[in-house]
Amino acid sequence: MQGKIIKGIAGFYYVHPQNGDARLMPGGRIYACKAKGIFRKDQMKPLVGDNVVFDITHEGDAEGNITRIMPRNNELMRPAVANIDQAMVIFAISKPKPNLNLLDRFLITMEQQGIDTVLCFNKKDIATEKELFLLQQTYAKCGYHIVFTSAKEGEGLSQVKELLSGKTTAVAGPSGVGKSSLINILQPEACMETGAISERIDRGKHTTRHSELICIDENTYIMDTPGFSSMYVNQFEKEELKDYFPEFRDYEDQCRFQGCVHIHEPGCAVKAALEAGEISSIRYENYKELFGELKEKRRY
Repeated sequence: MQGKIIKGIAGFYYVHPQNGDARLMPGGRIYACKAKGIFRKDQMKPLVGDNVVFDITHEGDAEGNITRIMPRNNELMRPAVANIDQAMVIFAISKPKPNLNLLDRFLITMEQQGIDTVLCFNKKDIATEKELFLLQQTYAKCGYHIVFTSAKEGEGLSQVKELLSGKTTAVAGPSGVGKSSLINILQPEACMETGAISERIDRGKHTTRHSELICIDENTYIMDTPGFSSMYVNQFEKEELKDYFPEFRDYEDQCRFQGCVHIHEPGCAVKAALEAGEISSIRYENYKELFGELKEKRRY
């Protein structure tokens, strides 16, 4: 049989059979499968979102063995998922205050792999106009689609549904930003645990412990992924980093020097755009910090 891995826990991969056109349907029987040893030999680990071929070993207990992983359209290792059409990263506008350096690291990871990303800023109901304006100004110039939501008030959810429709979307974000609450609204049957914000540390408890594919309707899926608190950007050279900041692209051919990295070079069009307010100073400072990290790493 053919199916799709919707969850992986403790060595078991939970496979939802697919119909003739490779779609899943809400509900239905789920098979707990083991992966054949050949995958370990080939150093290939099944991922949530993988389309697989599996044998049923016990129909009564809904058990089986995965015998083949079909070719992937793409794969991410953080979060560890495969075959996604886009990513939606969710941050709170307030409580907790968004860590924009962490957000930029996530965006760089998606840019590197050519995956479109939607930015969802939740908790609009407790945000100030100043906070909304800052986020809009910082990321609208980068070309990302931005949506402001309130899971509590139901605001912006129709826009989110429209952005998700007909696609498989990896949903990621730090703990405590309302990610699980939004998913529960989109698919009440998900029955996800929602975590409370710790007033003492102003940070959410981890409520998602594994990636899971959730069927919203017959052609729309979301992959809920564990909350992240850090993300390392170290899989490329420091000179490549500028390529993953899309707002730099319109200015790079105007720099005096070819291969300008927009840090110390004279005649840099990106720095001129920064001074003119055409590029976000927050994004640029995060760029410089990440460039410094990559430069330091290459010394060792």
